[in-house]
Amino acid sequence: MENKKKDFVLTKGSKYRVKSIESRDKPLVTHGTFEGYTVIGHDEAVLMTLDDSHKETAGRKRIIPTHMIVAIDVIEVAEESKEKDEPSRMYI
Repeated sequence: MENKKKDFVLTKGSKYRVKSIESRDKPLVTHGTFEGYTVIGHDEAVLMTLDDSHKETAGRKRIIPTHMIVAIDVIEVAEESKEKDEPSRMYI
């Protein structure tokens, strides 16, 4: 019997806790909903909508460069959309 292992991917609408580098001594912790990928110049990044744990900044968008991410905790996984998203312009 063949053991098929599916690769894990971040899915839009899922809730994650992302720990990233803020300074040498302190991590930046982001709680929120994953909105997708984007770029800043030549750097890839993830886009998160901050949840209520961020108090006055809840609902704001945060862009986190992928090379700054230390860890991602999966809080709640949204179902993958069966629709095809618009092709990414990130690599065009």
